[in-house]
Amino acid sequence: MDAQEVVDLAREALWIGLLISAPVLLAGIVVGLVVSFLQALTQIQEQSISFVPKILAMTIAFAAALPWLVAIMVEYSRELIARIPAAL
Repeated sequence: MDAQEVVDLAREALWIGLLISAPVLLAGIVVGLVVSFLQALTQIQEQSISFVPKILAMTIAFAAALPWLVAIMVEYSRELIARIPAAL
């Protein structure tokens, strides 16, 4: 295994990590912005008001995206396992 293959594997692993985390993080960002905007409009500055909706939205996004996330991880794992004989 040469250096280029190692760099490609690392780049692909980072990309897969980004894809897997994106749905949950985007849900948290969107809900956080909406709640922050509503807090600014109403001038209610309670920390738990923004925390609870973000956790709920992130949990729902994770549950909704879970089949897609598992499919990505299974495909990536199959590719890695298939590359083992060529690396030896």
